[in-house]
Amino acid sequence: MRRFNLAVLAALTLSTGLTAAPAQAHGGQRPLGLDHCTATACHFDVPPGTYDVTVRLGGATGSATSVGGETRRSLLPETAVPAGERVTRSFTVNVRTPEGEPTGPDGTPGLDLTVGGPAPALAGIRVTPARPYARTTADPTARAARQLILVGDSTVCDQPGAPYSGWGQQLPQYVRRGVPVANYADSGESTVSYLQDPRLWATVRPLILPGDLVLVQLAHNDKTTDEATYRANLETFVAGVRERGGRPVLVTPIVRRWFNTDGTLNNDTALLVNGLGVNHPEVIRSVAAAQDVPLIDLTAKTKALVESLGVENSKALYLYNEKRDNTHTSAYGATVYAGLVRDELLARHLVPRTRVRMG
Repeated sequence: MRRFNLAVLAALTLSTGLTAAPAQAHGGQRPLGLDHCTATACHFDVPPGTYDVTVRLGGATGSATSVGGETRRSLLPETAVPAGERVTRSFTVNVRTPEGEPTGPDGTPGLDLTVGGPAPALAGIRVTPARPYARTTADPTARAARQLILVGDSTVCDQPGAPYSGWGQQLPQYVRRGVPVANYADSGESTVSYLQDPRLWATVRPLILPGDLVLVQLAHNDKTTDEATYRANLETFVAGVRERGGRPVLVTPIVRRWFNTDGTLNNDTALLVNGLGVNHPEVIRSVAAAQDVPLIDLTAKTKALVESLGVENSKALYLYNEKRDNTHTSAYGATVYAGLVRDELLARHLVPRTRVRMG
């Protein structure tokens, strides 16, 4: 597959026809054709950065296409197009090294996209360096977010292999072009380890730009962290984000799927109370209130959902059937939980409605 450098190309257009796409040349560059995509994937030899991607979907027959990319991120949900019609969709992708978890392997250089769905039909694609969007009159209460940066653990991260999936891995499909999700969550991390490892907070914090939203969900691995330390660590994240001009958002952890005999979730294991008696969600709520930080109470939201589904139906959200795992989510569960985060971002006017996908 021939590669090219986006630094000397303002845009690219591809067609799923049998000949090169009728794209206009930019900067003396020849029109680009199908040698940059196969039926199921595209590769763009671009440097690390943030890129806007616009795809044109549809074909002679009815189609249903989804787009993923990088380390198993869901970038565009399944989109149905009637026979003979075309639709255009856009999203923004964060490209970096390492590609997924900050302590994981580097991954593949450049931007990699996967084309999936039950009947995929990619009719065209355009990639350009991203620009942050401006405040919209449609939602004047919301300041424009430059990007969504995620700090978290294995329930949030870009999981490298199926059947695992973090909710941060599914979140990109719920936002439109102009709101890239930069997922710096890492498996096994606590507030203590995330602050101590130079590959984590010391690397992420300098990347925060004014206007960035930084969502912090760390609790699952703070099993031996005392309350004073846990509180101080959360305050360190808040202060560090604000010092960079970003906007911190504290997120309580997703629940573990541990039921009592009466169908409610266990007050300790399920609701993240550690062996020292530290109630992580309550401390997070307290710090958010004291520091005047927006709070996404994912513990309360996921608790209500899991209990409403019950012992059997809630198994599909987690990896119980595959791994007897009641902590980590399936791709389905991660997608559902990412939808809850999307709803909370809207409810708190952190992201304008015009930049969110509801379907």
